[in-house]
Amino acid sequence: MTLPASALPVEAPPAFLGVARSATGKLWRDRLDARGAARALAIAQRYQLPEMLARVLAGRGVELDAVEDFLDPTIRKLMPDPHTVTQMEAAAKRIADAAIRREKVAIFGDYDVDGATSAALLAWHLRHCGLDPLIHIPDRIFEGYGPNTEAIRMLAGKGATLLVTVDCGTTSLEPLAEARRQGMSVVVIDHHQCGDELPDVDALVNPNRPDDLSGLGHLAAVGLVLVTLVAVNRELRSRGFWTAEMPEPDLLGMLHHVALGTVADVAPLTGLNRAFVAKGLIAMRRRDHVGHTALMDVSRLNGPPEAWHLGFMLGPRINAGGRIGRADLGVRLLLEGDISEAARIAAELDRLNTERRVIEQRAEAQAEAEALASLGLEDKGAVIVTASEGWHPGVVGLVASRLKEKFSRPAFAIALEPGGIGTGSGRSISGVDLGKAVRQAVHDGLLLKGGGHAMAAGVTLRKEKLAEFRAYMETALAADVANSRHDNELFIDGAVSARSVTPEFAATLNRAGPFGAGNPEPVVALPSHQLVYADEVGQAHLRLRFKAGDGAIVNGIAFRSVGQKLGHALIGHRGQPLHVAGSLAVDRWQGTERVQFRVIDVAVPDQGPAIIR
Repeated sequence: MTLPASALPVEAPPAFLGVARSATGKLWRDRLDARGAARALAIAQRYQLPEMLARVLAGRGVELDAVEDFLDPTIRKLMPDPHTVTQMEAAAKRIADAAIRREKVAIFGDYDVDGATSAALLAWHLRHCGLDPLIHIPDRIFEGYGPNTEAIRMLAGKGATLLVTVDCGTTSLEPLAEARRQGMSVVVIDHHQCGDELPDVDALVNPNRPDDLSGLGHLAAVGLVLVTLVAVNRELRSRGFWTAEMPEPDLLGMLHHVALGTVADVAPLTGLNRAFVAKGLIAMRRRDHVGHTALMDVSRLNGPPEAWHLGFMLGPRINAGGRIGRADLGVRLLLEGDISEAARIAAELDRLNTERRVIEQRAEAQAEAEALASLGLEDKGAVIVTASEGWHPGVVGLVASRLKEKFSRPAFAIALEPGGIGTGSGRSISGVDLGKAVRQAVHDGLLLKGGGHAMAAGVTLRKEKLAEFRAYMETALAADVANSRHDNELFIDGAVSARSVTPEFAATLNRAGPFGAGNPEPVVALPSHQLVYADEVGQAHLRLRFKAGDGAIVNGIAFRSVGQKLGHALIGHRGQPLHVAGSLAVDRWQGTERVQFRVIDVAVPDQGPAIIR
């Protein structure tokens, strides 16, 4: 019998395994309070699920009656009526008009994965309708983000009568005004935050515009493109466009693109996004798409793809084209039908990704030294702002992300050009809205350009404004950063022993996936396991082996931990017992499967027996 909610205490549970301060300075918490634990028990009993899976579900807010739908998310149930999005009907009608009239359509995308997949999905659909769309992905360095006047004129000169921007355009007032002057209709499909003024276009499809009540603001641009194409298909169906010779395209057959763009853009894996990724991964496992298959092969992906493969293996290779190579390589790969040509493009993206890593590591080392000097021995400062001449503008976002991870505070990395202009990227921590602060800095005249969302932002400024910008961000974000860093907790879903860590156990937990932003990967703890092996491998990783009291062994790895607090703790406690926290991944090698424990934190146990919960 489940106790009524009012009878359950709601105070914070004690530190998990008694860890009040771990090697990385975190307080370990049980993800479930008393109320959550009661819900986990009810889930396990009603659905006959393993206790740990039930704990994972309860820890992600899954209610008792929603378990079955969560374990099998379907697009059919979660897809809203597209017309709930503001101006969607107008957008669908204009794109349908273009299909019927056989117009020349120009697609303007962003140079990241979300932009590439969005452009590829829209181009695939227009080709299916019998059109031959123009595709323009701007060069990151020479054109920058979003539509620009020169590119707009070029597309108009090639005969485009309809311009569709994907993953950009919401704040591009003047370039889109130029498109109208050039005689083009304009449809914007974007998900970025809006400025004070909206562009004058035929339709602005953006669930983050102030007058949109659809509740779809969490979608990546590629997901929004799919919803738009659902509306376009319906519009064309009502006009009798689809025939036996021109059958209606199967949008669900292109979920490879939606899954890749959604995960790579770190969109929250909740609701419709989670269904997109779950079904998209199934589509990718069929290996029936030439471009995605070439990308998986060049990434040396063993076994079926999982969500983290998209974010850490496939996405970076698509991104490498936009960062340091040809911006359109990703779109070309995703639209390529020839196996050998797709393999050639994928190999070029792989080469560029390797080159990108070298460039990034060099800039990262410089930025880290500058950050350490700025913070000082007292570790003071709410925001890190680093800048240097010679940094490649294509890697500053990655450098900012590394700084944010290492120093647990918002970070900017800015590449200074010879002309005295700096272009950079910022990455934030949970609870600190970076995009809002950057937009305010633009409004106050501190930045030439800037925008973004809560967790990431882009900036353009003059070199002489650098110190002022650093002080401005420090003042604007200090309180939010202090609050966020005060809550430096690691939430743990449960504890197990090494003998329990099997491929079957990992598969059980994966039923709650796909995991990513908004649906965090389960974190489990190994209580008082002896660290019997620790050695450096690859680029600053540690290969590990832990032994339980009954002699069972589990293999582990701590990524990018050498020289960090976690690495120092592991190296310094060889042969000793540790509480270990991490996630599980199945490592496939030559046809065999084994579980790899990905260590994210450790703590020295207090004296006395550890309790496995």
